[in-house]
Amino acid sequence: MKITSVNVRKVEKENSRMKGIATVVLDDCFAVHGIRIIERSEGLFIAMPSRKTSDNAYHDVAHPITAECRKMFEDAVLTKYNETEAE
Repeated sequence: MKITSVNVRKVEKENSRMKGIATVVLDDCFAVHGIRIIERSEGLFIAMPSRKTSDNAYHDVAHPITAECRKMFEDAVLTKYNETEAE
């Protein structure tokens, strides 16, 4: 599996920890929309798309299973975000 495309849309909302929304395309045939870029005191991280359940909990709709895959997503999204910041 290879990430073939990353698109980042910056979110500029005052006093918001969310800094952007990303879409990642895998192998030019599968897209994951709604990956949030969140700022915390240790730096930026990504939050996978989730939905709210009837018990008011949030559950990921799609997410990496391994740490290696999570790092691949995080590196690709944050690299693209940083490139967008520079523009």
